Amino acid sequence: MKNHKELTEYLKHYFGFDTFKGDQEAIINNLLAGHDTFVLMPTGGGKSLCYQLPALIMEGTAIVISPLIALMKNQVDAIRQVSADDAIAHFMNSSLNRAALDQVKSDVLAGRTKLLYVAPESLTKEENADFLRQVKISFYAVDEAHCISEWGHDFRPEYRRIRPVVNEIGVAPVIALTATATDKVRDDIKKNLGMPNATEFCSSFNRPNLYYEVRPKTKDVDKDIVRFIKQNPGKSGIIYCLSRRKVEELAEILRANDINARAYHAGMDTPTRTQTQDDFVMDEINVIVATIAFGMGIDKPDVRYVIHYDIPKSLEGYYQETGRAGRDGGEGKCITFFTTRDIRKLEKFMEGKPVAEQDIGRQLLQETAAYAETSVCRRRVLLHYFGEEYKPDNCQNCDNCLHPKQRIDASKDLVTMLIVVRDTKQNFKAPHIINVLTGNPTEEVLAHGHDDLDCYASGDDKDARHWNAVIRQALLSGYIYKEVENYGLIKLTPEGLKAIKSPKTFYITEDNDFDTDFVEPEGGTSVLDPELLAQLKDLRKRVAREKNIPPYVVFQDPSLEAMATMYPITIDELKNIQGVGEGKARRYGEEFCRLIARHCEYYGIDRPEDLRVRTVVNKSKNKVRIIQSVDRKVDLEVLAQSLGMEFEDFLDELDAIVDSGTKLDISYYLNDIMDPDQIEEIYEYFRESESDDIDDALDELEDEYTEDQIRLVRIQFISELGN
Repeated sequence: MKNHKELTEYLKHYFGFDTFKGDQEAIINNLLAGHDTFVLMPTGGGKSLCYQLPALIMEGTAIVISPLIALMKNQVDAIRQVSADDAIAHFMNSSLNRAALDQVKSDVLAGRTKLLYVAPESLTKEENADFLRQVKISFYAVDEAHCISEWGHDFRPEYRRIRPVVNEIGVAPVIALTATATDKVRDDIKKNLGMPNATEFCSSFNRPNLYYEVRPKTKDVDKDIVRFIKQNPGKSGIIYCLSRRKVEELAEILRANDINARAYHAGMDTPTRTQTQDDFVMDEINVIVATIAFGMGIDKPDVRYVIHYDIPKSLEGYYQETGRAGRDGGEGKCITFFTTRDIRKLEKFMEGKPVAEQDIGRQLLQETAAYAETSVCRRRVLLHYFGEEYKPDNCQNCDNCLHPKQRIDASKDLVTMLIVVRDTKQNFKAPHIINVLTGNPTEEVLAHGHDDLDCYASGDDKDARHWNAVIRQALLSGYIYKEVENYGLIKLTPEGLKAIKSPKTFYITEDNDFDTDFVEPEGGTSVLDPELLAQLKDLRKRVAREKNIPPYVVFQDPSLEAMATMYPITIDELKNIQGVGEGKARRYGEEFCRLIARHCEYYGIDRPEDLRVRTVVNKSKNKVRIIQSVDRKVDLEVLAQSLGMEFEDFLDELDAIVDSGTKLDISYYLNDIMDPDQIEEIYEYFRESESDDIDDALDELEDEYTEDQIRLVRIQFISELGN
């Protein structure tokens, strides 16, 4: 151990700081004393220094195990700035060639290297383990330690092998560090790293400078993002998407709108990713669009906003990703776009995984949905998830606190809900409790005989959304808790048992309603010119009547709205509108362009570049292959598999192709999977309907058909009638 003066001198000498932040000094001294150490510290709190400084002070080489190759390079570059000798820090991973790896080993054996960063996969390789047995190791630092737990947001099985390999190489103190960990994850980390008696240092999760907001994910989400970035010119930002395809597509849309953006995901080659990261850190790029699944590991303090295009799979992931904003203590806006459809998609992706993994995944998703839908302080919900109590009623820095909803007295509802939890023996999750409350006779309710309980249907005068709000706010208020070990069973606290006998005043705010796939923002559509939109709809109706087809077959609403925002007056400009391909532009475009040009001339509308959010024509690399394969009558499921696509994503491709005006005849496939009468019934529905919305069709056809069947028939219908 070192005294305060000595440690402060080392801190000043190496890093130029006069004082330690938070628990840094205590953590460092604990490690210097040879004790196992567990560090829970939010992003931006100074975790790295907790192992970098002791590594520089102690004899030997510290092995830093990190899952992110990008982060390794970033941290090695940073630590080399504190020494005249570049050999002070190295990384050892799959990106190195043989000559570079030999140089690393030479520097380590010569005692010049104080920090050696390794990926868990590299650590467990036999040749590397053999090499490290020759090295005097000061300690092991396990960064991003939540990866060791299947309850963590980035579970990596290779992390489970760290302890056995450490035992083989040579035992030394272990410091585990993470920015996000619930109690369950914390226990998992210590157990799997064989450090049950580690000294724990847990900092507050509160990041007061971060602003949290959840917006409805509308069909205009791309435009919303472009407008947000234009309102924050020159600022650094990160946008997270679930799929690589969306990452590429959105980055292209941003560039088309003169935004300096680039894509970043695991499918790109290492040099491109490295260059992109370096350019972002050096402010050569303003915006990075990245996959949620791929941890970026970019240590940039002045990221001013983090946007989630898709909801993350867990609140830990969300916290970690939003934590990349405002690490310097300055402005940090965290904007998330949410629709319940995204939750359903993520649940569908889990099908086929082991049951236990599905249960964990669904519970993590439910927590994320609860955060998005709640109307109470988002900071309070987020900190409660990590076991920290946030006492103020209003944080003044989230959308719900800045625009609070009216609170309603739910004291009686609290008691009603607590009685159901008690009478079902505290052995069920929230959805089951709500089914009992609302009198919903599901298979599980009937199987347990809960329809015979006195409390069954005791809350049927309120809907499920109301009861969700009661349960969520009862959790925050400490009347109930979730038993994590058993995948979220609701249990009563002593306070909850007391409240049944002696009711207390209890207020809730109703949850936000995101229960539609695409919601229009308040005040109607977001188009620039509502009058032009009305004229375009009239023209569409006339053209449809002449052709004897539904109006949406000519152009869909999003295409008309884009026209009323961007004012295309030539066929080339029209083809740049989402949903308008070569075929539709040629077939219907002239009349629409003439109308828009007349409107602009009559009202003296100047079409400045900054008023027009450009979309990008669908240039899917799969498009030509799909068209050729359909011409050859290839089975569509086989075709989707050969393209490496989920069938739902494949149908999205088919939709985009026919909606933009290209003809696809998939009747051969339809006739294989459906009866002619079934096809005709769905055809008849689309002929008579004013909408081609799939959910509307599912409701109208009374669930007789699957969503895939309806989508396939719609594709054939649009292709035949519109193209």
